[in-house]
Amino acid sequence: MVCSCIRNLGEFTEMKRMGISADGSALTRTKWYEFGIRFLFGGAVTVGTGIVAKKYGPSVGGLFLAFPAIFPSAITLVEKHERQKKRNAGLVDMDRGRKAAALDSAGAAMGSIGLAGFGYTVYKILPIANGVVVLTLASIIWLAISVLLWKLRKHHWF
Repeated sequence: MVCSCIRNLGEFTEMKRMGISADGSALTRTKWYEFGIRFLFGGAVTVGTGIVAKKYGPSVGGLFLAFPAIFPSAITLVEKHERQKKRNAGLVDMDRGRKAAALDSAGAAMGSIGLAGFGYTVYKILPIANGVVVLTLASIIWLAISVLLWKLRKHHWF
């Protein structure tokens, strides 16, 4: 399902030209209350996870840690900011905001697959190795899987 969604997203011309980059100007476009929304939502998810873990144990609580605490609020802000940029330029283009949100979602999906590699590495190796070494290795595996998926997508291999 994720692969078909990512394949469909590959049809967008913006995605074909898009590279991995950081944009510091986004910090100036984001209002203080938008940061507050992200913080509160992330905090609520963390508290909820703690409550579940206390009642049902760390294994069940760990499942809830996989919930993307900031993504739901962040994706709506991405869409809103893209719409505002178009409106400020005198254009009415609702598709641009949705496409930007879809691109962000595709990146999150690829990162989530990398996160699965991280979790599996920790699960298998932590009982037999030093925690710092395991977390370092798991982080490298997460990064490698995520970058590999991004490159495969860029070359239309899936």
